[in-house]
Amino acid sequence: MDFLNFLEFKITDILDIILVAILLYYIYKLVRGSVAINIFLGIVIVWGFWKLTELLGMEMISSLVGAFMQVGLIALIIVFQQEIRKFLLMVGSTNFANKRNFIKHFKFLRQDGATLSMDVDSIIEACKKMSSTKTGALIVLERNNSLDFIKSSGDKMHCEVNTPILESIFYKNSTLHDGAAIIENNYIVATRAILPVSNERNIPLRFGLRHRAAVGVSEKTDALALVVSEETGNISYIRSGRFVDFGNMDELTAIIKEDLIA
Repeated sequence: MDFLNFLEFKITDILDIILVAILLYYIYKLVRGSVAINIFLGIVIVWGFWKLTELLGMEMISSLVGAFMQVGLIALIIVFQQEIRKFLLMVGSTNFANKRNFIKHFKFLRQDGATLSMDVDSIIEACKKMSSTKTGALIVLERNNSLDFIKSSGDKMHCEVNTPILESIFYKNSTLHDGAAIIENNYIVATRAILPVSNERNIPLRFGLRHRAAVGVSEKTDALALVVSEETGNISYIRSGRFVDFGNMDELTAIIKEDLIA
């Protein structure tokens, strides 16, 4: 009986460690690439210091840090409200009945040789051509979070990604050029989609509604967004509510491919 109790404790202990590791992994994914990552690392350091003082029996400093951790919980909710919203959306949009989506949410268990289904090269080529003609465009690349609530605001489509199709969608005389094109896997699944607009005050005034919409959708979901400016022809890449810097189109392509399988 003692052996069985010991064995049960060990199994539950291992399960506890696995669940905590998964939780920390997803939290890291949400805050990676934003200023929140520094706050997250600071919390981990303070928590580790707290547990160390408890282990060493340093009651005074342990109680002081423990009180700080408890009182600071409300402040953390306020600081991380955007990341918490994205986390809950990610959990709520998980379809465990779908094998593909289930595996997709546990990509850290896959092999390094995982393949990318989306034709990023064709998307970037379309952006380059639209940039040369100053054709405004807004393209959203779906990742883990479901974008059904955005797709339903536009016109449904099921067309495999290719450069001419994307160019024709955003051609200025096309009836589909307003709004965003949503790409899931390697298919354009919606056009003229309406995106949530960001209220972020730090976005430079030179950026218009397309850029604010791109920032908005990347704030509320883990989607990636590409914007071609109608005024300047410049291409912008937005991830996690932030503009991502890149040197050239090859570098941009590599960054997007890495983000899609991250």
